[in-house]
This record gives sequence, C-alpha cells and structure tokens, in this order.
Amino acid sequence: MATFDHIFEIGFRDVGMSNKLTNRALLGYLEDIAGMHSNEAGFGLNDIERTGYTWILLNWKVRVFSRPIYGEKILVKTWARKAEKFYTFRDYQVFDGSNNLVAIATTKWVLINAKTMGIEKIPADVIEKYYPENVSVFEGENEVSKLADPKNYSSFITYRVQRKDIDINKHMHNIYYLDLAYEALPDDVFDNCRFQNIEIMYKKEIRFGETVKCFYSYVDNSHYITIKSEDEKTIHAIIKFNEFERTK
Repeated sequence: MATFDHIFEIGFRDVGMSNKLTNRALLGYLEDIAGMHSNEAGFGLNDIERTGYTWILLNWKVRVFSRPIYGEKILVKTWARKAEKFYTFRDYQVFDGSNNLVAIATTKWVLINAKTMGIEKIPADVIEKYYPENVSVFEGENEVSKLADPKNYSSFITYRVQRKDIDINKHMHNIYYLDLAYEALPDDVFDNCRFQNIEIMYKKEIRFGETVKCFYSYVDNSHYITIKSEDEKTIHAIIKFNEFERTK
C-alpha cells in the first residue's frame, strides 16, 4: 500500500491528564503528516503559487483505542484515497512503540482553486501524485456522517475570533474548532471524560474578528457542540464526541 510514514515523539504540550496524549495533539500529528505527504507529492503549502491549488478539509472522524504517554514515540501512517470527482478521503493509522494500533482516522477533502477559492474537480494527474489506495480504516461503516444540529441546547458560550486563531487561508485553523468545542463543554463533562471518538463537520469558515456562539447538547449518549454565527443564522461547524472513558 502506498503509505507515507513518520515517527513523532510526544512532547510536554501534547499530553494532558495522566501524561497521556490528548485528542488535540493527535489531530495535530495527523495534520502534520498530511502536509508532509502533500509536500512530497508536490502539492504542499510551498507549492500553492506554482500549482494554483490548495486543499480544504471538510470532515474528521477519529477513533482512539489507547493513549501513549509523554516521551513515547509513535508511528503515524497515512495514505490518500482515489478521488470521487470533487472530493477525496485520506486515512490514518497510529501505532505505539510496541506496534500496537492506538488510533485510526479518516478525513474528507476538496481541492480549491487558490485564486478564486472555488471548489474544483480533482484532476487525475493531481491525485495520481499521491499513489492513492482504496483502503478504508472504517471499512463496513460510515466513514464520515452528515452531522445534524440537535437544535435543543442546554448551554452555550460566545467567542470572538483572535489573530492567533487564523491560518494561511485567513480562516480559523481547523484544530481550533476542537478547542472551541472543549471550551463549550460543561465542567463536569470536560473534567471527567476522555473522548475516544471525535467527528467534526466543517460548514462555513470563521474569520478574524467574528463572534461565534458554541451551543452544547447531549443527545443519544453523544455530546454535540454546534458552532454558529453571532446571529445564529449560519452553522460554522458541528462537533460530536462519544464512546468516552470516565477519568474519575
């Protein structure tokens, strides 16, 4: 299989309770290796001016089986999937130092024209540079779901987007949506649960200076955060956590 591999060492900022790898850090590693693979394929960040293309992330689906601790080295493997006209998937496997599978993930992407910022059909010669496979880590189940807004909320917070939140596309960076979701969780949920499953669906970019509302719901044993515009007319993203491990 045409995989791209990289070894990461878990640092101080990558761990939380009991010195274990956090979900945020895990997503950071997955994001980093996707960028490395794109660089090798010739469609990385430094290639945008030459190619005229950039990739935009639409969905995350992550499942954690166990959590390596501070100082451990983990092996992350990723591969691209064949394109389906306007989108493609990228899958991941994460192994600890004893070669135990500790996490799997899939992501859904679209190709963007860097000048017009419009979605384009993925050319065959672009995806072929990644030597795509059709192997899914979530074989036999939905890879990414269209998450529904629960509409009935038990609490919410507001947040004004700051400079530190903005990435090269002049939008809030993908992983910072996860940070917002954690801020919106009730204290007892945040303090006592370590989520093993994460799904994120991005709907509309968030820009610098905007104020967003993050609504919390608990439905069918899952915790939902719906991030909306200040006037509540636009959904920016929906985050779903479930199958969690109690920490106390």
